[in-house]
Amino acid sequence: MSKSIFDLDTPHPEASTLTAFSRNGLDRCSEHREEDCLEQALAVEGAHILAFAGPKLILKHDGQVLDPLFAPYELPELDPDFDNAVLLGFQPTGEPRLAVPVRSAAEELANHYKAADARSLFRDDLVGEDLQGEAAQALSLLQWNMDNRFCGRCGSATEGRIGGYKRVCQACDHTIFPRTDPVAIMLVIDETRDLCLLGRNHRFPDGMYSCLAGFVEPGETIENAVRRETYEEAGIEIGRVRYHASQPWPMPHQMMIGCFAEALSSEVSRDTFELADCRWFTRTEVEEMMASRAANGWTTPIEGTIANRLLRDWLDWPR
Repeated sequence: MSKSIFDLDTPHPEASTLTAFSRNGLDRCSEHREEDCLEQALAVEGAHILAFAGPKLILKHDGQVLDPLFAPYELPELDPDFDNAVLLGFQPTGEPRLAVPVRSAAEELANHYKAADARSLFRDDLVGEDLQGEAAQALSLLQWNMDNRFCGRCGSATEGRIGGYKRVCQACDHTIFPRTDPVAIMLVIDETRDLCLLGRNHRFPDGMYSCLAGFVEPGETIENAVRRETYEEAGIEIGRVRYHASQPWPMPHQMMIGCFAEALSSEVSRDTFELADCRWFTRTEVEEMMASRAANGWTTPIEGTIANRLLRDWLDWPR
C-alpha cells in the first residue's frame, strides 16, 4: 500500500519549532501574578526590557552589534510609557523580561538606534530565535492592551492588571483577557497528480504565490475551516485534513494553524475578489520558486513563514 502524507507525522516530529516566532523560553507565570508584579519585576536587578516605537522593536547598535535588550536606566532617552508596559515573563535564571512602548517615533530615533518591524526580525536575522518569540509575544500583548482601553460593554475606561495580562473596566468590572485569532493556512495537495495548489493575493509582491488561508470562524473546527476556505477561494473540494505546524504571527495577534489538505477535485474556480491567480504547481516548479530560480519570476514566501514550512515539508516528505 502506498504511503500518504496524510497518514504520517513526518518529515519533522514538531515542525512548528522551525518557524519564526515559535521559540520563547520565558516562564509567563500568567496564572500566578500579583497586581504589582510589573513594579516588582522592574525593581529586580538585571531586568531587561524590549522597547517598541509603535509596531517596531528598537535595537541599540554601535555599527556592528544589534542589541534589543534595555536596562531600565537606558530608557529615559526614548520617553518610555511605563503605564502601558507588559510583563512578558522570566528567564530560567529568574531575570524578568518586559515590553515597554515608548513615545519617541521610530523615524525620529537617534543614530545609535535601529527600529525593525516583525518581518525584518526574522527575514534579516536581526535577533536570535528566542528573542523573536519574545518580540512576538510583546507585540501582540501591547497591541491588545492598546485596542482594549475602553470597555466593550459600557464604554468606560479599562485598566491593565497583572502586568498587562488582563484588563478590568473601572465602571462595571467587566474583565477581558488577551486574545489570539486562529487562522487556518493550508497546502492543498493532489496526491494522484503529485501537485499542490497555490494562490496569489492581490496584495502580494509581484510573482509571489502562497498557501491559501483564512480565519477560523466561531463555531467551526479547524478542519472545516480548511474545507470551507479552500472551496470559497478556489472551488476545490477537500477530504482529509492533517494538522502539521503552527506559528505565532504578531500582526497583530494571530495563530497560524498549518495543515495539509487532500484535494478531491481538480478544476480551479477562484474567487476573483480574493485572489489574483490560483493554480496547481509541480514539485519541480515549487523547488525552483523556493530557490528563486523560476524563469518566470514566480517565488514563494520566505523561510521562517508557515507557508514556506508547509511547502518545504511537502517537498521533503517522500525523501
